[in-house]
This record gives sequence, structure tokens and C-alpha cells, in this order.
Amino acid sequence: MHPTLPVQQEHAEPPGTPGAPDGSDGDGRARLAALDGLRLLAALMVVAYHYMAFGSGAWDGPSAAVFPTAHLPASYGWLGVQLFFLISGFVICMSCWGRGVGRFAASRVTRLFPAYWFSVLAVALVVRLWPALDETPRARDIAVNLTMLQSPLGVDPVDGVYWTLWVELRFYLLFALVVAGKGLTYARVVGFCVVWGFAAAVAAAADEPVLDQVLMPEHCWYFIAGIAFFLMHRYRPNLVLWLIVAACFLVAQHELVAAQTRAEGYMGHRVPHWPTAVLLALFFLAVAAVALGRTRSLDHPWLTAAGALTYPLYLIHERVGWLVIRRAAGDVPPAVLLPGLVAGMLLTAWLVHRLVERPLAGTLRRGLRRAAAEIRAG
Repeated sequence: MHPTLPVQQEHAEPPGTPGAPDGSDGDGRARLAALDGLRLLAALMVVAYHYMAFGSGAWDGPSAAVFPTAHLPASYGWLGVQLFFLISGFVICMSCWGRGVGRFAASRVTRLFPAYWFSVLAVALVVRLWPALDETPRARDIAVNLTMLQSPLGVDPVDGVYWTLWVELRFYLLFALVVAGKGLTYARVVGFCVVWGFAAAVAAAADEPVLDQVLMPEHCWYFIAGIAFFLMHRYRPNLVLWLIVAACFLVAQHELVAAQTRAEGYMGHRVPHWPTAVLLALFFLAVAAVALGRTRSLDHPWLTAAGALTYPLYLIHERVGWLVIRRAAGDVPPAVLLPGLVAGMLLTAWLVHRLVERPLAGTLRRGLRRAAAEIRAG
């Protein structure tokens, strides 16, 4: 975005989370538009995967028959989640710099929950009113989903995409340990990256479920690499940071073999593995370009506006989209239905952002600040 030493645009939003209307993170901190563009790309990849490759049964036939050309590239759309995690490491470190753990926690709550609460209730209502693809969520399960803790508690999610939020929450909790106390410093963050990577490798070797839940040996490499990229962005690249990024890439490309096998199980067909490694490399190169200041020309307001749609789009597109497809596929050609559906989802995401995220996030932020002041005052 800019050369390695200046940090005038130091703060940005986490992937998939909302931003303020002026492009700030809600606290007056500027954002990196290129990262907003990458977030939207990641969300659209996931949308393409669920609509054109996932074995949802929503279309009148298999995806390979309905989309003979597009289904193969869409089969790699699940990798958008890995791109989300990579960006998240970058921007969470960015948004935490200079903040205490209380402000960090409050910022995460105000960005994650308003759109999420709305999406849980809206998706649950739509599916209960027009059940079509699977069992409707039970009221007690919907209530647990509102806490975002359904995954560790073994409760069925209202929408399948919500599994990634539990991954993000665990990353936030781990990073809060670094923020706590003296706050973030260059040396502490580098040490956190190294220790987390080695601890995750030990957890993978130990095959201990509790360690897996805490250290996330399958997903941590994207967060760690994103943090290292931010340190390059804030300071300057050096050998230690490049070694951290390289190690994360090498481990991540190996872990993706198992992830692709799971994705193929959901799709019902196999795809070549080499595009997975190529896309992962492109993700790393794209975030490296931001870190090294190679994306200044992409600082356009429309990217920031588009990035604001990412989180609500991600939250609402899956089950509601499948329901629309199931009900309309027999009457509307796929070439018309699919772009119309994506456009409708983007419009819905914009409405959620304007009518739910912005007003509710502001109210929630003010309430949390008052509560924090009262707690500090004893």
C-alpha cells in the first residue's frame, strides 16, 4: 500500500467484518482498500463454491451438468476461507496496535455480532417458514447460535458457514494474550508468531483434542503469516519475517491436502490438487504486495464500500441462496438465476450493513465503553 516505513494507514478491518461508512474501523482509523478488495474476492469465491460446486441438491441436476464450464473453477472457491484467515492475521494485528485488551475486545464485539445476530435470526426465520433442503433449526439451537459458541458446544449451526467464526474467535483470544499487559511490541509479536507455530506443530504431533482446539494446527499458519506481513508493512521486511512467512506457506500447502479432500466430499467429485497450491501462492503474493506497498493505485473508495458488504454477504448467502435456487430453478434458467441471486445477495448485504451493522454497532460500542469505564472505576 505504501513503502515499508510510513504507517499513516495503520489500521484496517478484519476480513469479513463491517467497517464505518467513511472507511475507518469505527474509531477513526484508516483502512487499506486493497485488503477490502481481497476480502470481497474471498467472499465471492465462497459464494461461487456454494452455488456452483457444493453438493447442496438445490439445482435440478449435478453442478457439472448445470455449469459445465464454471463448476470446475468454482470447485476451488472453498479456498476463500483460507484467504480470509490470511487477511485476518494482517488486519487484527494492525487494528490492535496501540490498543489495550479492553478496547481490542470491544472492537471485536462491535464488528462481529450486530450483523451476525441479524443473520442468525433472519436465516432461521426463512428456513423455518420455507423448509426445503434439510431440517429446520430448533429454537434452543438458534438461541445458542446467537452466542457464536455453537461449534464447541456441539450445537447444529443455523448456517454451515458459521464454523469459521469459531476459528476467528480462538485467534482473537490467543492474540489478546499478547495485547494484554504491556501491549504490542515488534519483539513480542514476532515471539508470539514463533511460539504459536512451534506449539501448533507439537499439538499436531500429540493428537490431543484440547491442544488442537486451542492452537489450531490446521489453520494457524494463515494467521501467523498475516501477522508477519503486517510487521513488514509497519516496519520493513527482514529475514526473520520472510522465514516465518515461508514456513507458514510450506506447512499450509501440506495441510490443504486434507482440506481439499473434505471439500471434495461435500462436492461429490474430485479435482486436481495443483490449482490449490497455485491459488495459495497467489494469496500469499497478494497480501505481500499490500505489505510491501505495491498496491497504492488500488486505494479507491469503491473498494472500501464493497469490502463493507463482505461480512453480511458471507453470513446470509448459503442456506437462503440454496432455498431460492430450489424454488426457482425449474422456472428460471441457471444463466439468469445465478447472477440474479448473487446480485440480490449483494443488495441484501448492503441493506444489512446500512440498516443493521452501522446503527447497532454504534449503540453497542457506546454501551461497551460506558461499561468498561464503570468496571475500571470499581
